[in-house]
Amino acid sequence: MAAKYVALIAAVPGEGIRLEPTADAGIPDQPNDVNLLAMSVALALGRAEYEHHPEPRDPAVQTLDALLAGEAVMPWQARSTGPDEAHYVTCERSASGTWLCRVGTVS
Repeated sequence: MAAKYVALIAAVPGEGIRLEPTADAGIPDQPNDVNLLAMSVALALGRAEYEHHPEPRDPAVQTLDALLAGEAVMPWQARSTGPDEAHYVTCERSASGTWLCRVGTVS
């Protein structure tokens, strides 16, 4: 089981954001672990003042697996536009199996 997930947050104009996992990002393959990581990523984005994009989500394409793998756009956007500094979501898995995620400028 992967202990760390890191992805660049890339804006997709008019649609939202895409997570671009780093080469060493550990993407879980078990459904429960995928769900826990995706929820933790969403919480971290919310704390970093991202909000839901007005475009509706396409559940046929925007699955949690595809979002974490960088294969689909997430319907989120930055609430305010700041400097053009790259932002990453970094998640670490605790010994109990929960994911702790944060958004920052360094992976």
